[in-house]
Amino acid sequence: MPRHPVGITYARICRAIIVYGTGCESLHYLPMIRKREMRPIAIIEIAYLETADSHNQGWMMIKAVVFDLDNTLVDFMAMKRQSVDAAITAMIDAGLDMSVADVKEHVDKIYSEQGIEYQKVFDELLTNIFGKIDYKMLSAGIVAYRRAREAALKPYPHVSATLMELVKHGVKLAVLSDAPTREAWLRLCYMNFHHIFDFVVTFDDTGRRKPDPAPFRLALDLLQVGPDEAIMVGDWAERDMVGAAAIGMRTAFAKYGDSFGNQMVEADYTLHDIKDLLTIVLDRDERREIVQREQQRVDNEEQQP
Repeated sequence: MPRHPVGITYARICRAIIVYGTGCESLHYLPMIRKREMRPIAIIEIAYLETADSHNQGWMMIKAVVFDLDNTLVDFMAMKRQSVDAAITAMIDAGLDMSVADVKEHVDKIYSEQGIEYQKVFDELLTNIFGKIDYKMLSAGIVAYRRAREAALKPYPHVSATLMELVKHGVKLAVLSDAPTREAWLRLCYMNFHHIFDFVVTFDDTGRRKPDPAPFRLALDLLQVGPDEAIMVGDWAERDMVGAAAIGMRTAFAKYGDSFGNQMVEADYTLHDIKDLLTIVLDRDERREIVQREQQRVDNEEQQP
């Protein structure tokens, strides 16, 4: 993208970027009002935030955001792959006489039968192979798994900043996950998110999995908001979007966390980055405040020697 002279009014910046974004390659600049030049990334952010109203004509106050956890706040599948790979390597080093590929095949079969959250996967693996548990191998695998999990369990880019902005503006936050309660809280604590959310609803609370309406309704009851005052953010269309829409919640599909890539998605909004949520939830003045703070940060950086 070419560099654009800026210091243009927000309205003109929005127009410039929108026109340029439709393929008008010849539009490289607009008349300057200020002399300083802004980096293109800053222009894009301002244009995006300021033009959000064009997609929000029916905007109503959103008082609460309900987030799925895995592949919405954290890249769960990447963490799982790295942790299992580390555990397999450790068990082989501890004496398991099998190839990595063969062990992976056994592990994948157990997860497919018992579910991805199954906590006894390595116990069952060793029992299937030896008829009993070799505790040396088991312990090596568990320790390696936990160490890799701690290293890999990180939020997606901009998750922390987005959550902080929502909290700052008084938006209520909840997590709605099909994971067991302990595992959900462990993930939140690993990322230091356990103080951010007002409520965490898991499978253990209702005995029902999404898209069943029970967990969605429990989350809304705890948050004390109506369905039309809340939005559900998740990566699994069949569970997160369908379940939330069925009880009247608005929906935002976390495309950035879509590990399938082939889902049929019907959602009110599509998020390519979690920070896109701010353009949906916050009103125009609040979004402008964020833009101004970001611009001040850019100004300060450019003034540094």
